[in-house]
Amino acid sequence: MKKLSKLKLVISTILFISFFQIQAQNQQDTIINNTNDTIISVEDDIVVSELQNTDQVQKNVVSLESAGFSMNSLLRGMLGMAVLIFIAWLFSTNRSAISWKVVITGLAIQLVLALGVLTVPPVQEFFEIVGKLFVKILDFTMAGTEFLFKSFISGEIESSLINFAITILPTIIFFSALTSVLFYYGIIQKVVYGLAWVMAKVLRLSGAESLSVAGNIFLGQTESPLMIKAYLEKMNKSEILLVMAGGMATLAGGVLAVYIGVLGGTDPVQRLIFAKHLLAASVMAAPGVIVISKILVPQTEKINTDVKVSSEKIGKNVLDAISNGTSEGLRLAVNVAAMLLVFIAFIALFNYVFIKIGDWTSLNGVIAEFTNGQYNELSLQFMLGYLFAPLMWLLGVATEDLTLVGRVLGEKLIMTEFIGYVSLSELKAAGAFAEQKSIIMATYMLCGFANVASIGIQIGGIGSLAPGKRVLLSEFGMRALLAGTLASLLSATMVGMILG
Repeated sequence: MKKLSKLKLVISTILFISFFQIQAQNQQDTIINNTNDTIISVEDDIVVSELQNTDQVQKNVVSLESAGFSMNSLLRGMLGMAVLIFIAWLFSTNRSAISWKVVITGLAIQLVLALGVLTVPPVQEFFEIVGKLFVKILDFTMAGTEFLFKSFISGEIESSLINFAITILPTIIFFSALTSVLFYYGIIQKVVYGLAWVMAKVLRLSGAESLSVAGNIFLGQTESPLMIKAYLEKMNKSEILLVMAGGMATLAGGVLAVYIGVLGGTDPVQRLIFAKHLLAASVMAAPGVIVISKILVPQTEKINTDVKVSSEKIGKNVLDAISNGTSEGLRLAVNVAAMLLVFIAFIALFNYVFIKIGDWTSLNGVIAEFTNGQYNELSLQFMLGYLFAPLMWLLGVATEDLTLVGRVLGEKLIMTEFIGYVSLSELKAAGAFAEQKSIIMATYMLCGFANVASIGIQIGGIGSLAPGKRVLLSEFGMRALLAGTLASLLSATMVGMILG
């Protein structure tokens, strides 16, 4: 009880400090130095340095600042959170058994994390320190990449290939090997244990499911369940859903580093900014997905709150661990490259058909006029943007950016978050967004493996560890996808509410 009282004191302190920090930040604007064409966002959103001409400025800097925290942003945020909780409640299997205490506690923790990351200097500094480690990992990866692909790095081939195939995919391989080393020495297990212990005590979770959720912050959706392999066959329905949804709502460390490179490009300042937000998104998703999962399938059975981490190691020694991690990373990188190739090809195929239909029906001209040139033709992106635009408005996205943010969310859900982040990066570089807040909110929305393909991955991966649960895994596939998506949207809504 004393430890829980201390936790409440910490939360209260963060809320108190956050209030004054928000008031201070509301007075801050974008600083434009016309002397050297350097633009700096004081609100720590998008920073572009040493731009050489006006065209570059227009392509890389969003035109409008966030308005800052206000009563309007508070009401929009509260509305968005209420809508997301209501959606989860609608799909609940047992509404009368929902523990609203767990829901409120989880939301409070998620909100405190958002306030801490955006407004409390010590918390900001912590995430920036961790973010610098991820950025440094990208630099280490580049050293190895330059040795293997020096002629490509020099710029003799198209920049898009340099940016992704040559500089981004190797990050997955190196980070996978690094994770294996940390796992071999038990470092990841110790961190996961600490987080799991807090979750089990504060949110009344079983030890196994809290371990899985905590593990998902660092590991992938099929790697984290390895930590609770011995418990999977004994887990009840509520616990199984949380194991699945936890994998959907978070990102593995390896791909997290990739998205830092995708969104931040080569600018070290932007890399650090997006590293901080991506890390925060993955951490915030943990309490969020617990809230949603326990609404969708409430816990009605007695649980075991003992937290025991598996002592199983990857490899017989550290060199074996590096070798195993490298091999696993290579398989993942090849898989990512193949998925991107196929999905982008399918997008081109679908858009070809839609554009032809638009030509035959004269819809293309109507769409271009209706959207003021934001979309020039009937396309998959246009349809996804307008399909999710109403939800984006409810969550507090700027009116001018509704279809853009809705589009990248739709691409993530029906394809992969890779496609969503690549699209977000391209739209950001083109200066398509009206507000910086929209870019940050989209960053949080896309943070997670919640897409249709992940359902099959989890059925195969987790099902191989617990064959007796394969039928239940297939039944819960869409619910897990919904839970993971709603958790990410909750994080984005809270961040948007604070940014204003």
